Amino acid sequence: MVSKLKETLENKSFVITGEIGPPKGTDLKKMYEHIELLREKVDALNVTDHQSSVMRFPSIGGCLAIRERGGEAVLQLTCRDRNRIALQAELLLAYSQGVKNVLCLTGDAVPVGDHGEAKGIFDLDSVQLLHGVRQLEKGWDFGGNELAGSVEFCAGATVTPEAEPLEPQLIKFEKKIDAGAEFFQTQAIYDLERFAGFMEYARQFPVKILAGIVLLSSARMARFMNENVPGIFVPQALIDEMAAAPKGEALKKGIEIAGRTIALLKKESLCDGVHIMAINREEVVPDILAAAGL
Repeated sequence: MVSKLKETLENKSFVITGEIGPPKGTDLKKMYEHIELLREKVDALNVTDHQSSVMRFPSIGGCLAIRERGGEAVLQLTCRDRNRIALQAELLLAYSQGVKNVLCLTGDAVPVGDHGEAKGIFDLDSVQLLHGVRQLEKGWDFGGNELAGSVEFCAGATVTPEAEPLEPQLIKFEKKIDAGAEFFQTQAIYDLERFAGFMEYARQFPVKILAGIVLLSSARMARFMNENVPGIFVPQALIDEMAAAPKGEALKKGIEIAGRTIALLKKESLCDGVHIMAINREEVVPDILAAAGL
């Protein structure tokens, strides 16, 4: 059976995906609440895979919880923590349990996380992992050994449209497409003029692009991302707008900015949809969608 996300990407003019951040521990109550809140409001839900190299409940566990509740799950799979044997095993597990979407990631560097003494694996990178997914679909493992039952994934990847310089991103973007990427969820975009330039280039390829929308919760957060997160550029006008919000209303302003950005992307048909990352504030995603008129 083809994944619901694949069908949605092919048939819906503006696709909305969201993101669930699993807990650091076994108290899953909040994660379950977020899944119930969002599973019918978005077309699919990603579950992050030890985002920023911080150890958390695994993506596959969150994806299974989404499936159990009737939602469409996107497994995030990074190469940082697994060699090719473990990557394949997780893909087989996911598919056998009805998780038919995967976002292939290389993974953040270990030192940025909370286990600096851990050893990064990086046996493969995201391009090689995409190639491997397509190999599994043909009925063979990464070593060329025949499988007793294959898989069929809707496979995606990431791209950073506002990276400086942009050229390395474009080179890897094309490599990911050649390896079998069907959709891209981008890093956060705030400068729509720059994003439009990227989309002019990206439209020559038969892939779907979902613009990354990261919720701003304060002017301080915006400045921090500009200074510390490669590939993210929050224009000064947006920082000033956040800073001018009345005391206690910065989050409300961030929701307004996210909503109007989504609305403009849809109105101008700049991309194929959005991927909303509320980062520990998943409960406000319905408010963002409402602000976008969706």
